[in-house]
Amino acid sequence: MTGGILEYLTVFILAAFVGIEVVARVPSLLHTPLMSGSNAIHGVILVGAMIVLGGAHTGPEEVLGFLAVLLATLNVVGGFVVTDRMLEMFRGKSPDRPGAPGVTHTAAATPGPDPSAARGPVGDRDDLQDGDLQDGEAPESDGP
Repeated sequence: MTGGILEYLTVFILAAFVGIEVVARVPSLLHTPLMSGSNAIHGVILVGAMIVLGGAHTGPEEVLGFLAVLLATLNVVGGFVVTDRMLEMFRGKSPDRPGAPGVTHTAAATPGPDPSAARGPVGDRDDLQDGDLQDGEAPESDGP
């Protein structure tokens, strides 16, 4: 190996170790903002790859440019997928939250048991006492 390649390899290995140590010590609250910044950087890389592909003139240049655009696109899309999954972890698992996966909310939904189920059919008035009201009835007034 020549001296230049050995220097490049040394820098690459040291950068890998430093990168692993830095990423391992990032608090969980900072992962999402850092992923968003990383996605922005990968978007710039994608634009650069498209510029390189646009200036390609030979077959190998076009193939390498196409691979650069393909890999940069996969990197951007994958980053957004990972960021979305990380945000899902912070949203919680409450089924009462509108938009929760698998939960359909309607305006008429009421929590708890259905109060009409304990009364029986709507037309059944045998169980009513004097002064009890059924749904839709107004209280009687004693005056004008």
